[in-house]
Amino acid sequence: MGKVTGFLEFKRDRQPYRPVEERVRDFEQVLLPHPEEALRKQGARCMDCGIPFCHQGCPLGNLIPDWNDLVYRDRWREAMDRLHATNNFPEFTGTLCPAPCEGACVLGLNDDPVTIKAVELAIVDRAWEEGWIRAEPPVVRTGKTVAIVGSGPAGLAAAQQLARSGHAVTVFERDDRPGGLLRYGIPEFKLEKRLLDRRLRQLEAEGVAFVTGAHVGVNVEVARLRGEFDALVLTGGATAPRDLPIPGREHAGIHFAMEYLTLQNRRCQGESIPDERFISARGQRVVIIGGGDTGADCLGTAHRQGARSIHQLEILPRPPAERAPDNPWPQWPNIYRVSSAHAEGGERLFSVSTKRFLGDAQGRVRSLEAVEVEPVRDGGRLTFKDSPGTDFTLACDLVLLAMGFVGPERPGMLEALGLRLTERGTVWRDAHWRTSVPGVFTAGDMQRGQSLIVWAIAEGRSLARGVDLYLMGRSDLPAPL
Repeated sequence: MGKVTGFLEFKRDRQPYRPVEERVRDFEQVLLPHPEEALRKQGARCMDCGIPFCHQGCPLGNLIPDWNDLVYRDRWREAMDRLHATNNFPEFTGTLCPAPCEGACVLGLNDDPVTIKAVELAIVDRAWEEGWIRAEPPVVRTGKTVAIVGSGPAGLAAAQQLARSGHAVTVFERDDRPGGLLRYGIPEFKLEKRLLDRRLRQLEAEGVAFVTGAHVGVNVEVARLRGEFDALVLTGGATAPRDLPIPGREHAGIHFAMEYLTLQNRRCQGESIPDERFISARGQRVVIIGGGDTGADCLGTAHRQGARSIHQLEILPRPPAERAPDNPWPQWPNIYRVSSAHAEGGERLFSVSTKRFLGDAQGRVRSLEAVEVEPVRDGGRLTFKDSPGTDFTLACDLVLLAMGFVGPERPGMLEALGLRLTERGTVWRDAHWRTSVPGVFTAGDMQRGQSLIVWAIAEGRSLARGVDLYLMGRSDLPAPL
């Protein structure tokens, strides 16, 4: 694998980024391409480790040692084939995935892990530049029809797999453009939408049809889809946001993160949005409640809009700099991380719980009251206890709630279908991705709950096999996870 002594000769090379002072002035991609020779050395670091735990860390089961070796040997086209064998959209995971594969890398036991994610992105970028990636329409059509509700990564992966199997696939999307959170939730500086549109054109060339402005259960009847299609696939995600029902929540200037991010993404795509509808951080004292990826997306967006100050609050304690004893390899390392948005500025506060919002005479938020908290285990359940004497007030003009999502939206489609739900409020499914309603399947965050893009793609691929088996009685698609 790679060069036998590569991990001894070469150190991990970090992904290059555009300078902070340059990138905060626009919404263009923050990543810079790796020089080819540097990437070949990174591929050479992949060890002959016997059991590649990176496979276990990657939900897609990517053939990581294979394409690391091929990059080292300058065999890029073969590397592309290995990469696409398990992943429909490497340019999405190569930019957005937190890389659990790297957390499981054997080299990470006592050294820095292999730069798997950077090599992955370089392979697919090279493949597009060379024109190696083309539409792969099926040779034979089956005559079977599939409706997919939701055009996020799970829906798109399922659509491509099923279309290549010969089925007629139609994707229904409630927004005006397909892509789901890839389109309107992920900022342009993390995923330029031209890359998404490029993949969508490939899917269309393979026979996938997209119907936008189609809110199933609202302006498109569920019964109609069940009558017109042989199978119905639900990949609508977990889009119900977690709220913060505390005193003062009704004040103006308090918004869910997706309200904020969506409007900026629409502007980036050239839409004319009136200023009175637009949520801008320009000149504002911004507080982001929630320390995850969505919060970081809000942080990077607020920097680019010209915020006066930004604080990001997280109720959990600050993670350690290195793995804790109860977080051994090859588990995902729960350590302190600095994203590209955090490197651009702002202040992060940990172990903080917001108690109340305060507003002015016009009903607009002007500050919040918070307190430091300590985590407490109550029968295995994590709760938080206020620390006496740690109350403080933080001035703010714009508050963004980025505390994650509680599950799929129930009114409309789910209620109309009468689907069985899990204790967590997600859609129940069996081992073949079938819901409690015959002919209806589900995958992605709608059944898993809020998760990673790599899980969404993996589940979309696995679901496609379940649908193919249901329609044809057999399937040559990859086996489920």
